[in-house]
Amino acid sequence: MSNWHSQAAEITYAGSMSTPEPAPESTLLRWRPIDAADIDPWHALIGRMAAEDKPDWVEQRADLAEVLQSSKNDPAKDTVLGVDQDGVPRAFGRVGINPGSTLAHSFGGVDPAWRRQGIGRSVYDWQLERARQRFSAAGIPDGFVRTYVEEKSRSHRALLESTGAGIVRWFTEMTRPLDLEIPDIEIAHGLEITTFSDDISEAVRLAHNEAFQDHWGSEPRDEESWHFTVIHPEFKPKWSLAVIDAASGEVAAYQIASFDPDSKELLGHTEGYTDLLGVRRGWRGQHLAPALLAEAMRRFKADGIEHAGLGVDTENPSGALGLYERLGYTPTQRSMAYEKLL
Repeated sequence: MSNWHSQAAEITYAGSMSTPEPAPESTLLRWRPIDAADIDPWHALIGRMAAEDKPDWVEQRADLAEVLQSSKNDPAKDTVLGVDQDGVPRAFGRVGINPGSTLAHSFGGVDPAWRRQGIGRSVYDWQLERARQRFSAAGIPDGFVRTYVEEKSRSHRALLESTGAGIVRWFTEMTRPLDLEIPDIEIAHGLEITTFSDDISEAVRLAHNEAFQDHWGSEPRDEESWHFTVIHPEFKPKWSLAVIDAASGEVAAYQIASFDPDSKELLGHTEGYTDLLGVRRGWRGQHLAPALLAEAMRRFKADGIEHAGLGVDTENPSGALGLYERLGYTPTQRSMAYEKLL
């Protein structure tokens, strides 16, 4: 073993001198937290992973910057970067937990040229340990770690399953060509579809939290999380919508849309994407969801976009999958949520 590898085995990264955090066990790389100076090379690493794995969505630079700006997850403790002898990032991991939550999200990956050497398992073990530490510090005895994986990513799935993590939910990506006829769906008198604006942003956030309070896997979006949503470069305000009840002035339903500039390369077509769609309980059963989707399609098409896309929880009891199919959306690929109880 080279002297460099021997030194790497001794490296730890610490959130503070009094509470050192262990580095991943792999000694093939040097491990340290991710900081702002790493964003571009970190993004390049994710690009190399995407070229090999061919996902239908790839994290943008803004997503990585958001990780480092979160007030709820300290990048000095909750991220790790493995760099080679030349300082090039070859692997990373991150753990995210909302205050008081029993759920930790794991996010990570390994450069394709460095896979099959146990690095991915080492990163995941670090994520599990870091989540345990955070739950213990918060007095939470039974936390769990959730990881989202695309169905076609066999190596990632095998890694998680080897640790005892199991699939708890399936999700389907769907798309719809916009050269198909877009339905004209009327909504009740007194309800009006309006374009998203800063004036209604907070009301839409609260409507989202209410609409999703009974949805599997959803946690309320606080002001910081919502801020990151609406300042993201992919967010499209002019494609995002709300249904306003004229009698009360309340937001009854909403649709938040985005555009990935890489969609043509990744999917073979440009795609306007519905990130969030919800109807508050008091206004359900009035065709607001399909009306919002149809209006979004018209706006996508007016801007020269070729397809409309969205993702759906295939076990959602609201019947969302059937609704989307009736509107002409068809499945493209699936992903799953794995969970590991700590």
